[in-house]
Amino acid sequence: MHRRDLLRTSTRLLIAAVSALSVTALAAVGASGEPGQVAGPAPVPRLELERYLGTWRQLAAIPQYFNLTCARDTQANYALDPQGNIAVRNTCTTWANTQNEINGTAVVNDRETGAQLHVSFPSVPTQDALDGPTNYIVTALGPDYSWAVVTDPSRASGFVLARAVSLDADAWQQVRAAITAAGQNTCLYLTSPTTGGESRIVPLCAG
Repeated sequence: MHRRDLLRTSTRLLIAAVSALSVTALAAVGASGEPGQVAGPAPVPRLELERYLGTWRQLAAIPQYFNLTCARDTQANYALDPQGNIAVRNTCTTWANTQNEINGTAVVNDRETGAQLHVSFPSVPTQDALDGPTNYIVTALGPDYSWAVVTDPSRASGFVLARAVSLDADAWQQVRAAITAAGQNTCLYLTSPTTGGESRIVPLCAG
């Protein structure tokens, strides 16, 4: 698929995903117009931070405005900083075939599980405060830390991360089950192209 055709396809899928996400959000609003009392996604029982650090590749995600410029090879790198927090470095290759990078910090909010964090980026308005409410929940992990599913309390975001550029069929089955268990729709997740892995942008439910 040519880059222009891929961009058109991804745009159509993005519109469909955002529309479906809006319907999902409205379904949680009661007749009074107030958000329904829906429990947020549960974090994993215990996140071993040392094992979680390092480089993760994004294999699928619910489209977000801040990563629309990313065409392929979206990655996140986590490392401890001098303050004991987590230094975050997100990178990707853009549609113009240039490199995009943003750096931030993750602070653990949940000392019991270690799996609920607040991630901030100094250059992003409304996300520039170092401390704040949880916006990053590790809700599922492969037993060998080969993959992870990350979301937030509202379920508006979602990311499938992996150490490798691809997952086998069994791992994908576990990932889809984890997304469903977190109260999300796998059709809202679009695959993220990676060099040496998936080249298409398709709903995760289609795989």
